[in-house]
Amino acid sequence: MTKKEQVLAVLRGETPDQIPCGFWLHFPKGNEYGKPAVDIHLKFFKESGTSLCKIMNENTVPRQEQIQSPADLGKMQPIPHDDPIILREVELVKEICEQMKGEAVMLVTIHGIIASAFHALVGVEKNFEENRKLLVDYLRANPEGMKHVFGILADYLEYLSAECLKAGCDGIYYAALGAEDFLFTDEEYETFIKPFELQILNAAKGAPCNVLHMCKDHLNLNRYKDYDAHIYNWGVFSDNPDLVEGRRIFGADKVYLGGLDDRDGVLVDGTDEKITAAVHQVMDTFGSKNWILGADCTLPTDVDLHRLHVAIEAASSYKK
Repeated sequence: MTKKEQVLAVLRGETPDQIPCGFWLHFPKGNEYGKPAVDIHLKFFKESGTSLCKIMNENTVPRQEQIQSPADLGKMQPIPHDDPIILREVELVKEICEQMKGEAVMLVTIHGIIASAFHALVGVEKNFEENRKLLVDYLRANPEGMKHVFGILADYLEYLSAECLKAGCDGIYYAALGAEDFLFTDEEYETFIKPFELQILNAAKGAPCNVLHMCKDHLNLNRYKDYDAHIYNWGVFSDNPDLVEGRRIFGADKVYLGGLDDRDGVLVDGTDEKITAAVHQVMDTFGSKNWILGADCTLPTDVDLHRLHVAIEAASSYKK
């Protein structure tokens, strides 16, 4: 079976000839678009052994300098369909998908409503963990203004998702933020965030393989129960429910991606033996059905790809 066939078999509830995997990382600066971005993606896809090939998206919404306070939120303007941030990403997707020739499942990274709002209102150079409460403050100070911003971003992300699917992707990797239980209240989430996220996900509904990545720590996973995806992924090592509890929340018929930490743990500094033991531990407790080997989130840019191959081999050679 090809890597793509292995993933699609798992999505059908079947047992492939090898456990598929999904690993990704941010590439060094200078590889955001154009030939450098195409080349480094293809090199990583070929050398890492990943079955889910996630095309990164560094073509993010620029900081909106006209917005300096919550009172300015109404100044946000729609993002034109011919904006460079859209054209560059769609061209990147098209070129990579053409060169991959259907070898693996191709996904495009779609930064969700909260990440995109953070980029627009705070800037990518700011640390999200340190500054994420700013979005909460903006929303509480000017709810209608924040809804205006979210609406513009939802329209942009909906269009971007549809265009990337037309360009050759098998689905989207939707990176959702905002469900941290110490940020927005349940009511705020239901009113201001969830409707726009569902609008974006609906644009990819007919795709064969969509991944919902629920990012960050202390998540209320129940907020995502109505989000329709084929594969679910979150940080089990970030004070969140483990895979077994997540399966109870989302259902045994769903497919789950993960099992390993991303920035710490065996994939970063463990021996081959410890990596193998960690993979087998996941399979002992969670099983191998409806599961794709992966990590909580993006791996370090300089991760030794040998470690990924050890993990892949450990999943393939597992015997209960």
